[in-house]
Amino acid sequence: MNLNNLTPARGSVKQGKRIARGQGSGHGGTATRGHKGAKSRSGYSKKVGFEGGQMPLQRRVPKFGFKNINRVEYKAINLDVIQSLIERKNITEITPQILRDNGIISRNDLVKVLGRGELKSQINVTAHKFSDTAKAGIEAKGGNCSEI
Repeated sequence: MNLNNLTPARGSVKQGKRIARGQGSGHGGTATRGHKGAKSRSGYSKKVGFEGGQMPLQRRVPKFGFKNINRVEYKAINLDVIQSLIERKNITEITPQILRDNGIISRNDLVKVLGRGELKSQINVTAHKFSDTAKAGIEAKGGNCSEI
């Protein structure tokens, strides 16, 4: 190894253009940003949806419909889901907490039991709402429906 064949380690020397380092560098003056305009100035950040001063798409599209702020959303749980849970976990009663523990509903979900499918065993179900067919299906097997 001699002084004439020493080279820097790979990746340690930057090969990019050095901007804003005077006219002699070839990238002085405007520092590759062009003349005038928002992008040439410091502190520029493009806003989401900005279209160069043109009216943005989300403001051009008309609004429509009505959103009821008092709407109550329920997570629908059918009888066949309850039956499969009974078979897998050998459960004797269904509550929102048990449904949460088994990953069927999220933390703040309200539960409405619907009547798709059928039960094969007696079970007590506690929920926020019941459809008429679900209530009939549960009570037909000798189960009990109680609303929270």
